[in-house]
Amino acid sequence: MAAFLLGAVLLIVQPQIVPSRTAINSKAEASSQSAQRELLKKTSQKNDFKENIHSNGSCRQLPQTIIIGVRKGGTRALLEMLSLHPDIAAAESEVHFFDWEDHYRNGLQWYINQMPFSYPHQITVEKTPAYFTSPKVPERVHNMNQSMRLLLILRDPSERVLSDYTQVFYNHMQKHKPYPSIEQFLIKDGELNVDYKAINRSLYYIHMQNWLKYFPLDRIHIVDGDKLIKDPFPEIEKVERFLKLSPQINASNFYFNKTKGFYCLRDSGRERCLHESKGRAHPQVDTQLLEKLHEYFHEPNKKFFELVGRTFDWH
Repeated sequence: MAAFLLGAVLLIVQPQIVPSRTAINSKAEASSQSAQRELLKKTSQKNDFKENIHSNGSCRQLPQTIIIGVRKGGTRALLEMLSLHPDIAAAESEVHFFDWEDHYRNGLQWYINQMPFSYPHQITVEKTPAYFTSPKVPERVHNMNQSMRLLLILRDPSERVLSDYTQVFYNHMQKHKPYPSIEQFLIKDGELNVDYKAINRSLYYIHMQNWLKYFPLDRIHIVDGDKLIKDPFPEIEKVERFLKLSPQINASNFYFNKTKGFYCLRDSGRERCLHESKGRAHPQVDTQLLEKLHEYFHEPNKKFFELVGRTFDWH
């Protein structure tokens, strides 16, 4: 009897196929769900299941979509905008399951416990921007669900570097800790410091190659982060189509906040903007140094465009 109940619960916590979405690669998805059940059997504890099922019929389940990055590319904005859709259930915090060893060792049941309660017709989404640049993550995600739909949001690599620095700078300022100028990171021995981590994170083609070893390109939707900032609705429409969602988000869900200088959200009469930490002004950088940064990314960008079969309006 106990074995029967355990098996029934395992079936409940698995991602359900949504009637309103088109079934694609059904054999691969069925195989993936079977693999997930086997993983859950190995990693789950019986007492955890009670926490994953709600009396209203909702339950915690493995995500069917992950926003994998990129850091400072607009992942929070993308998640907030996507959450306007009634068929989306989003994890509030960055989970860092696949890239932090102490989290990964906890197993899939721990991962499920970090997810929001959702109904069978909803897609559960989590976002952890560090996934994109973490070497071990693509294989780990693939082992969990080879039919996972992945969202990757990218910005101009040079702008992403400046945003990366700005975030760390303000984090230090809030703790009243000194932090070097951006020039001290960008320049080493009179040349561009290509060992600076923020620069490495912007070498998109290197990290994309790793993901394409495990997932076909049609499973990875690239959101143009620069366009999302300037005109979010068309980009979100593309995401809806990629996730096979019915078109529910519309232009009226977005309005430009002149005070903040970026788009905010309007949902059922409620207006909300991203946290004040978003949209911070970048540091002033010497024009020649900025040009060096643009020149450095020229070839890597070209390789990335060839890899994904599309171009972006980057320097």
